[in-house]
Amino acid sequence: MYKIIGFPRTRAMRVMWLLEELGEPYEIDPALPQSEPVREVNVSGKVPVLIDGEAVITDSIAICTYLADKHGRFTFPAGTLQRARQDGFTQFAVDVLEGALWTAAKNSFILPEDIRVPQIKPVCKFEFRQGLETFEIMLADGPYAMGETFTIADIIIGHCSGWAISANFDLPMEGPVFDYFKLLRSRPGFKAMKAKVDAAQ
Repeated sequence: MYKIIGFPRTRAMRVMWLLEELGEPYEIDPALPQSEPVREVNVSGKVPVLIDGEAVITDSIAICTYLADKHGRFTFPAGTLQRARQDGFTQFAVDVLEGALWTAAKNSFILPEDIRVPQIKPVCKFEFRQGLETFEIMLADGPYAMGETFTIADIIIGHCSGWAISANFDLPMEGPVFDYFKLLRSRPGFKAMKAKVDAAQ
């Protein structure tokens, strides 16, 4: 059985969602970022951390990529054009969407108060909004990032939408991106993950 180290209301949600989609059993150690249990397995203190037997894997993108490759689902094979395009969506989510959200979070409650720059948050919201406009063009006819195939790129992008809601970032109320996020939230894997996250409050 897999073990996820990390409080569910973090990027650990991404790994939980993927494991629910895969139908793989897992347990959760709801350790907080920078806590001693996390630092014992990840020198950066960041979550999530995946324990697979004796192996320790860090970073949510690396974990999701590993799991998808290992189980041969929700990803295209490495070395294919489809995989390159899928990875492009994943990196776009990390660089543009998560980048704006993470910068806002760091300057809201993560960094020491004396070095925070609260004035950066409107810039982050602007960049996030621009990112969604770009993503709408990239999405084209959808319904998923990679057309008819649901992949880990959708999990990363979908997680960013939930993060945006909790951070009071604006999301579209209609249109292709709205429909896309609605589709993701309708998946049984998402609903199962969300129920476990809500129970961890």
